[in-house]
Amino acid sequence: MTSNVGGIERPIRIVLGILLIGIGAFAGLPPVGTGVMLAVGAIALVTGAIGFCPAWSLFGINTCPMNTGKRP
Repeated sequence: MTSNVGGIERPIRIVLGILLIGIGAFAGLPPVGTGVMLAVGAIALVTGAIGFCPAWSLFGINTCPMNTGKRP
């Protein structure tokens, strides 16, 4: 599993995940809204923390910077 989430996107995902989990837990939303917020927040938090997003891999997107100084 190679990293495909990098740069500014990782901290944005982490902060967004924490915010969505907080909203889902404390905003008093209906059960469906709470579940959606918690699920989306958890996905954003985990993908930001590990640096890999399966959806980005499926669509061929890679925001992780390349090592330009070294060649294989």
